[in-house]
Order: sequence, then structure tokens, then C-alpha cells
Amino acid sequence: MSDSIKITGVKAVGFHGVFPEERRDGQEFIVDAELNLDLAPAGESDDLSKTIDYSKVAELIHNEIIGTPVDLIEALATRISKQILSELDSVHSVKVTVHKPSAPIEVNFGDVSVSIERHR
Repeated sequence: MSDSIKITGVKAVGFHGVFPEERRDGQEFIVDAELNLDLAPAGESDDLSKTIDYSKVAELIHNEIIGTPVDLIEALATRISKQILSELDSVHSVKVTVHKPSAPIEVNFGDVSVSIERHR
């Protein structure tokens, strides 16, 4: 499947992490998602109902970021991918990247992220 919809840079404060201060203070997480699906019906018909409502996807991602804390960003990425696949039947696969730009690392760095890809 070569058709995709990408949503990048969904930001929210979450309380994920293994350290007590991460759970207490929270930090910003940024999520990108690429949904793979057949966009031909939407392209041919110009009908919104034949594609994905990206505002719904962005809201779903946001709700997972602010939701129940997990230790690892790998777990957060997995939760987001499961939600997308369970709520959006037309999505064949999804790639989710979770960025943790304020990770507790003692040296200067630009970003830490994990990416996962899940299929139906």
C-alpha cells in the first residue's frame, strides 16, 4: 500500500517515564503518525466520508499522551498504534514515532524518539 496520511508534531504534556520526577512533573511528548490505507475512493469521489478524519487521529494521539502514564515511550507508541488500528477500520498499517525531547539525559542532545510500525 503506497497511500498514506501523515500527522506530525502532535504535542502534549504527559507523565511517562521511569523516574519519579518524570511522573510527578511531566514533560512534553511529540508524536508523528503515518497511516497507510487506500485513498483511491476519496480521491476519485472527493468525498470526505471515504477518507480518515485527521482531527480525530490527532485527538486520539493527544488523549494517549495525556492518558495513563507508562514507563517507556515504546509502550506509549504501542498504545497509540493499537488505538488507531482499533478505531479506524480502513487503516492497513500505522507507523508511530514518539519523541521525548526533554528526556533525562546528562549530555546535550537534540531529541530521543522511538518508531514502531504495526499492521492489521
